[in-house]
Amino acid sequence: MIERVWPTALVVAACLGLMLSNALRLADAALAGVGLLLAASLAAPRARVPASVVALLVAGWWWGSARLDVLDQSVLRSYVGRSGDVEAAVTGPVRRTMFALRMPADVRRFAGARLHEPVLLELPLGRSPPQGAILAFRATLVAPRRSENGFDESGWLARRGVHAIVRGSDWHVVGRRGGLGGLSDRLRTHVARSIAPGLEGERRAVLAGIVLGEDEGLSDELQDSFKAAGLYHLLAVSGQNVAFLAAAVLVLAWLLGISRLPAEAVAIGVVVAYVLAVGWQPSVVRAGVAGVLASLAWLVSRPRDRWHFMALGAATLLAWTPATVFEPGFQLSFAAVASIFLLVPRLNLVLEGYPLPRWLREALAISIACGVATAPILWLQFGSIQVYSLLANALVTLAIGPLLGLALLGALLSPLAPAAALGLAWVSVRLFAAWLSGTRCNMGNVTLLSASAMNSGRGCGSR
Repeated sequence: MIERVWPTALVVAACLGLMLSNALRLADAALAGVGLLLAASLAAPRARVPASVVALLVAGWWWGSARLDVLDQSVLRSYVGRSGDVEAAVTGPVRRTMFALRMPADVRRFAGARLHEPVLLELPLGRSPPQGAILAFRATLVAPRRSENGFDESGWLARRGVHAIVRGSDWHVVGRRGGLGGLSDRLRTHVARSIAPGLEGERRAVLAGIVLGEDEGLSDELQDSFKAAGLYHLLAVSGQNVAFLAAAVLVLAWLLGISRLPAEAVAIGVVVAYVLAVGWQPSVVRAGVAGVLASLAWLVSRPRDRWHFMALGAATLLAWTPATVFEPGFQLSFAAVASIFLLVPRLNLVLEGYPLPRWLREALAISIACGVATAPILWLQFGSIQVYSLLANALVTLAIGPLLGLALLGALLSPLAPAAALGLAWVSVRLFAAWLSGTRCNMGNVTLLSASAMNSGRGCGSR
């Protein structure tokens, strides 16, 4: 038993150490303690497991402290209030607010000084710069706002290593970033173009939200509709996207007669590419780590441990940004997955006695488990809970899987068979989107609003 769980215990210990660094930071001298513990484990075999667990906890604590020290450093903080010529690379998707375009960026030059620091870039409403573009413009540096209406923008940005907001105008593109970031930009552009060829407006915006987490094209009314039904999480990339993508690769390989070995290898590459395209989102990184490890486990004929995979996903996120533990996305993602592991089997047994189709029982079990696990987090983070989300999520389960699968499979086929990709996009929108729009109909005294923009614009009663 110990031999089976101790690798996971080591990863969990490292995660705990990374979390502790947010409360208290360790000095470099802590590494000496790690060395002593490891030496003690070699001298006393019986103490190997506990000594290794403590050593990993201290090592994670030290590493988290070092990362937080790096994230706290800022050259631009001393320039707040000043104006100057800026050169910055857009490193993430653009978010449109009522007053400005906001996007993550990396400042390369400010007022003649060369540097490399992440910022939040604000530009006037209008045309959005493409992700990956290097912009040149005149800007003013301002400090992030402190706690306002329950939201502390300064703390939220500081957890990402951002300590200044750059407000600019009259930008123009002077180049594109290269390296791994440039590859990520090109992959995202390809997926965005391939998932919905020929579609425009809100129908494409909803697909982009489901597949890539983009919300720039979504109207306020449509976003409020998803929130009212408790379905807004569909417009953010989730771990199930990775599962459907890997499954689509394996099914396509089976249809083409490709053996399992190269199919698993291709699945690893596709999952990594998708994570790069979507970006550093907790649910996607967690699922990406699990997907890659699952394929590697099959390739090397090793057993799969879903708890171990989940712990490694958490360790990956926390090792890069230890303060991620305070983010709602991190908390919701891991709470939901843990609830599926722990509660869904028991709920399936409870629901077996009811005259329901198997797919609906399973959908209800997952929806109830995730709803119970995430409700306290939603209340603490946002002060509200969508009480009808359990039923709404169960109803859309039948459509969201095929919709994701067809969209992602279309992105895979687009370079090789554009006509097939177009056909898949047509089926996903015309067939499965109609089911999503159906949750907008009245159910008793409650109107569940959902993806009404994905149908032809008609209401429930006019079909």
